[in-house]
Amino acid sequence: MEQSALMWILFNVFVLMMLALDLGVFHKKAHEVKMKEALAWSAVWISLAMVFNVLVYYFWDWMAPGSEYSNKEASMAFLTGYVIEKSLSVDNVFVFLMVFTYFKVPSLYQHKVLFWGILGALLMRAMFIFAGVALITKFHWMIYLFGAILIVTGIKMVTQKDKKLEPEKNPIIRLFRKYFPVTTDYHGDRFFAKSNGRKFATPMFVVLLFIETTDVIFAVDSIPAILAITNNPFIVYTSNVFAILGLRALYFALAGIMGLFHYLNYGLSVILVFVGGKMMLVDFFTIPIELSLVVIVGILGVSIFLSKMFPPKKVKTASV
Repeated sequence: MEQSALMWILFNVFVLMMLALDLGVFHKKAHEVKMKEALAWSAVWISLAMVFNVLVYYFWDWMAPGSEYSNKEASMAFLTGYVIEKSLSVDNVFVFLMVFTYFKVPSLYQHKVLFWGILGALLMRAMFIFAGVALITKFHWMIYLFGAILIVTGIKMVTQKDKKLEPEKNPIIRLFRKYFPVTTDYHGDRFFAKSNGRKFATPMFVVLLFIETTDVIFAVDSIPAILAITNNPFIVYTSNVFAILGLRALYFALAGIMGLFHYLNYGLSVILVFVGGKMMLVDFFTIPIELSLVVIVGILGVSIFLSKMFPPKKVKTASV
């Protein structure tokens, strides 16, 4: 028990140190994140996740003494959960792109918004994870509800893939604007500014608020998805955290080429339906973690391959 508590503490200290290093050293001064820098940071976060996966493989019996998982099972569960969360985070990238375009956020300040947005997402995900694990542990039938949510979400992802972004209809933003004045212009990278002795929120804060509220929606999809693989809180939490930590770098790396992966949305939809079905069948048929990993990676590979082989058709413009 003491070792388990120590692992939670050490992992969270590591996360806080990496966040402090990211914002306090490498991104202390606001600058536009270029593709080369974004790819380098993506490689860093993925490498750290893989190193952690190796540590789980060799030291799981020390990390979580008395666990029902063997070292191999724990490492496979982490890897599968990480791949699921990483692939589903592509949807977040789509939303970030639409939000920044809608609010005309200068590229110079986008990293700061994402940093604080993802920090808030980490806290919310932690609450969702512990709540989800507690519900499934105490009320087994909840696993069927989570499975149904994933299947419905997967179907909606395809049928409503062209749904437009409408921040003005977000109830949180509408409530905030009602009681707190918001400036029309950006004030550098500040979330709040003073004018004539009054404090105003800037559009930067509204963007942050919108990103935080949409992440709650994403958490409703992603947390049940990984709970279909394992309900071990430490594995669920760590795989989620590593996927979220690399989300900013993923955004800057993919933002300019998202249109090339037009079949990826269908792949993500199939993955959600698959893991949802896995949860629904848990009491009748158990799909091994290894097979789940192969299926998920295969679906992603096929959707990327099809996107490459059949690029989106260019819309012809009428000549005058």
